[in-house]
Amino acid sequence: MKKRKVDVVVLSDIHLGTYGCHATAVLEYLNTIKPNTLILNGDIIDIWQFRKSYFPTAHQKVLKKIISLSTKGTRVYYLTGNHDEALRKFTDVHLGNFSLLNKLTLTLDGKKAWIFHGDVFDASIIHAKWLAKLGGWGYDLMILFNRLINWGLKKMGKEPYSLSKKIKSSVKSAVKFIADFETICAEIAIENQYDYVICGHIHEPKIETVTTKKGSTLYLNSGDWIENLTALEYHHKRWRIYHHKTEHVPQENLEDESHFEYENQLIVQFMDLIRS
Repeated sequence: MKKRKVDVVVLSDIHLGTYGCHATAVLEYLNTIKPNTLILNGDIIDIWQFRKSYFPTAHQKVLKKIISLSTKGTRVYYLTGNHDEALRKFTDVHLGNFSLLNKLTLTLDGKKAWIFHGDVFDASIIHAKWLAKLGGWGYDLMILFNRLINWGLKKMGKEPYSLSKKIKSSVKSAVKFIADFETICAEIAIENQYDYVICGHIHEPKIETVTTKKGSTLYLNSGDWIENLTALEYHHKRWRIYHHKTEHVPQENLEDESHFEYENQLIVQFMDLIRS
């Protein structure tokens, strides 16, 4: 299968290691693209909810695929988020084409991009981390329950239903939090003269131009791989939101076996690092 060439791909909030993660869908997507740069914008591995008893093969394959891309020429930036904040003590690590950072600035065709996860603007994480972690567990359970509901709806020939999207759109505090988050990110980007500000964290994919008295910027959010199954793609000087449809994507192709041993060693080392 011929792979699509993309200049930059941004993924966030995959949450490997949780029951809600669509790891197979992530792998399907990665197998269809050939990016020059891959930016993993936080919460890729959910260390908050990490347990030795649950890290299935599909989740391991996603990590192997990312490493495979880096060994084959893709520049990979892993930016830490709140669910993988344990990796922040290792920030500014560079191994070949792979870099572990807290934030990133890039120049894309003469325009400046400011890229970070976004949890720095979340008061619940800064001031009450235990509450945020409890919320993470509750969210994971809700997603599991939602999948059960959607399984039943599919059997009845009905459209799937998203509990979390309903809550986000109907609860005033949730709507306000998302709006405030987007506004803060955009205003700071404008003050610092960034053409693009790219975030994750809130699981709300979006591309929107924000204009204030001080200027304008393009706010982008890559969404997530729990509910929305979205990514940001930059190619031919244009941004777009990619929406994954599993029924239209071929299954994983066989990779070059010569890379497997090296990638497996890196996976083992990385998982040991997380557990330490």
